[in-house]
Amino acid sequence: MKGTYFLGNQAFETRELPGHDLAADEVLIRVAACGVCGTDVHIYHGDKGSADVIPPVILGHELAGVVEAIGDKVDSLTVGDHVAIDPNIYCGECHYCRKGKKQLCTNLFAIGVNRDGGFADHCYAPQAQCYKMNKDIPLAHGAMAEPLACCLHGIDRANIQVGDTVCVIGGGAIGLLMVQLAKLAGASRVILSEPVALRREIGLSVGVDWVIDPINKSLTGRVQELLGMDGVDVVIECVGNPTATAQAFQVAKRGTTVLLFSVPKAGTAHPLSLEDVYQKELTIVGSIINPDTHQRAVDLINSGRIQLAPLITHCYPVEQVKKAILMQMGNESIKVIVGEK
Repeated sequence: MKGTYFLGNQAFETRELPGHDLAADEVLIRVAACGVCGTDVHIYHGDKGSADVIPPVILGHELAGVVEAIGDKVDSLTVGDHVAIDPNIYCGECHYCRKGKKQLCTNLFAIGVNRDGGFADHCYAPQAQCYKMNKDIPLAHGAMAEPLACCLHGIDRANIQVGDTVCVIGGGAIGLLMVQLAKLAGASRVILSEPVALRREIGLSVGVDWVIDPINKSLTGRVQELLGMDGVDVVIECVGNPTATAQAFQVAKRGTTVLLFSVPKAGTAHPLSLEDVYQKELTIVGSIINPDTHQRAVDLINSGRIQLAPLITHCYPVEQVKKAILMQMGNESIKVIVGEK
């Protein structure tokens, strides 16, 4: 067994994995596919993930694979099952866990962040983190369960009402999941703001009603032309830079909910007009990870209600994790997978 370890300082090394006897509640998974996340990019640049990263560690928290061995007390899985992994392991004891807000757990552990993860050909995981997939679903689609679960938590917080008009800013993998979920949540019209032509094209193929290139056309001006009003009901920002955040507030009309979903670079700030928040009665919400939404994500994938194949654009072997991360940073990719496409 082999895995590619993150050593810190943008360095990686492929090594043999040290095997160990399975704990009673643990399973050994042959990793088929593991997505590269924006969080991996942040870690690559020296920022923290959902929890602190202490190298050397195998990154990769968006993974799916096949169960190869099970511990003595594993009773919900059998060898040969296809599974998608929820990487987030909560303590259950801190203030936030006891308040029903485990996504804010102060003792969070995460597979692929501070415990060896999916940029390897095998991975150990507690059975509680494993969710069964239908065997006719590509395992690469299972690797999309974790980002989809995170998006579901965000969609819940955006509180889309049936008939709302939604603007998604950013057409990467997250944005293209969000436009589909917005439609499933009852949005009558979804607008995608995205400067990269490929992403706009794929957005149209997965259900976007209108696409806007914000480089060549004012987002607010184009929304006014399309809708005959000065904004939308819900804005979902999926980029993580001040320009996109500014556009999110500019396209928000009175009564709009603005979901700032992206993972920004540490220290990023945006000046906020308190008068606008008051006069427009804006609702501003954040969203972090995927509390109790992973099963819903797997159910959606198993049902075929979410289009995932158009989003997976590149695939790399486990020995080329650094190349995969660099590709994920480029405009020519949407979702990069380590493993099988």
